[in-house]
Amino acid sequence: MTQKPKLVNLALQGGGAHGAFTWGVLDRILEDGRLRIAGVSGTSAGAMNAVALADGFTRDGPEGARAALERFWRCMSDGAKNSPLKRMPIDVLMGNWGLENNPMYHAMDALTRVASPYQLNPMNINPLLDLLEQSIDFEMVRRCTAFELFISATNVETGKVKVFPRERLTADMVMASATLPQLYQAVEIDGVPYWDGGYMGNPSLFPFHGKTGTDDIVVIQVNPIERKGTPKTPQEIQDRMHEISFNASLLKELRGIDFVDRLIRQGKLSEDEYRQVRVHIIENQAELKPLGASSKMNVEWGFLIKLRDMGRDTATRWLDENFAAIGERSTVDLREMFQGIGAEHQGG
Repeated sequence: MTQKPKLVNLALQGGGAHGAFTWGVLDRILEDGRLRIAGVSGTSAGAMNAVALADGFTRDGPEGARAALERFWRCMSDGAKNSPLKRMPIDVLMGNWGLENNPMYHAMDALTRVASPYQLNPMNINPLLDLLEQSIDFEMVRRCTAFELFISATNVETGKVKVFPRERLTADMVMASATLPQLYQAVEIDGVPYWDGGYMGNPSLFPFHGKTGTDDIVVIQVNPIERKGTPKTPQEIQDRMHEISFNASLLKELRGIDFVDRLIRQGKLSEDEYRQVRVHIIENQAELKPLGASSKMNVEWGFLIKLRDMGRDTATRWLDENFAAIGERSTVDLREMFQGIGAEHQGG
């Protein structure tokens, strides 16, 4: 007898080219068939994976979604073939996927510290938006009813997260979710400027609550929460600052889930009014962390395929080890995750 697929919500982090890891995880989940997607929340590269998933799913179910994801990442890679941001010959020889030896990478980084996108790009030319519009049919995305879809961006004026619903989603809204203010001008939607959603929701989990028919959330984690050692160089400091800030909102939401869960277990909150959320995380920091932050700008097809295969392998192991727990319990010990944070707070 064939087992009925289990419903899950998918939370997709941003992370530049490392979003191809998420592509691999999604590809394996779609191929495996044991999980059925009830809702997707995405930010930045996660938002792009989310709309590619919705576009393809509307066309031809899981197989259509797999094809659309590959088409999107192929378009991203092809669009950057003439970019000066490439690995140097020594990096190719040594098998290093980062761009830290490319002088143009450092020149651009230095330039963005003294001049804004409004000065460097007054015409607001955005090839990433063009690629998004070429590779994704947003009419198909808006028609997707197979699962709920939520895309997060940061309201520049209020500092609050804005969640764009599927029904009126546009390429500009997805671009807003991926707009790093050092690189691109803010994207205006209905007269309101937006920046990358990673600042306030990477990704947002709260839209799932009571909307999708399941309390299981699977976070596909790209950005490392923990990184040992003190950053010493300006680039290392900047990269770690970004990792911390882009994980802050997710950690806050996970801590809130843990707090409510403990109050329910202690009988201090009614299960009739509050629900216990089951949290799961698919990640492979052992392989992603050594790649370095500069590799997030490397969209060589060979690198994207490496990340995709890493995601597929990670998802395969995760499914085999954790599938039975879906619908039953969390596979992440949030209390243990935050124990160090609590100890540091008490010590301070």
